[in-house]
Amino acid sequence: MSSDFCLAIHALILLYRRGTTLSSEALAGSICTNPARVRKVMAKLKKAGLVQTREGSEGGYRVEGSADQLRLDRIAEALEVHFVCTNWHSGRSAADLDCMVASGMAELMDGVLSDLDQLCRQRLQQQTLADLEARLPH
Repeated sequence: MSSDFCLAIHALILLYRRGTTLSSEALAGSICTNPARVRKVMAKLKKAGLVQTREGSEGGYRVEGSADQLRLDRIAEALEVHFVCTNWHSGRSAADLDCMVASGMAELMDGVLSDLDQLCRQRLQQQTLADLEARLPH
């Protein structure tokens, strides 16, 4: 899994809590990363309709909708996140080996890992951003 998902969750919760427009610099300061990285992640959230942007000296990002309606799987979709890395094999072809187990292992494991990734997404459909926000200290 890429850390973009964690960055997005952090930024969205901060935007909900503040209830205002925040710049990439302000978000980056809270997340402890650089503003360019924040802008890259937020651009994907904007494209998915999860945040609005405003330009200018008072510009930045503002969250779209309510936290109790935003399911975590929508954030993962927007970022094209995979929670379990598929394509398990390292590129070395086992097809030429005499071992029948080795020759089918990559495909077998890719299927197992793909199933695990799908289970993660199903779990995320059951959680909202508000669920996570409620678990943080106020």
